Amino acid sequence: MFQSLDELLKILNPQIVGSLKRAIELGKWPNGVAITAEQKMLCAEAVAHWEQQHTDPKSRMGVVPPKSNPCANKHGDDESSITWIDS
Repeated sequence: MFQSLDELLKILNPQIVGSLKRAIELGKWPNGVAITAEQKMLCAEAVAHWEQQHTDPKSRMGVVPPKSNPCANKHGDDESSITWIDS
């Protein structure tokens, strides 16, 4: 059908990209047919390329913005004690 990813990218629009994202998330196409691992990979690549050209970085698939506070505490004590409860 398409000879290259570039040809596919030319026909993509927000609605098609949304459908591809849903297929990736749910593991199936809108008609209920399971998406293969290869299809999932190709859809993710197409969505990533399209978003790179058409969206701002904060709204792209897979982007996690940096936290204002790091997860580790400031005292360098990375371990917490665990209290086991017998059931």
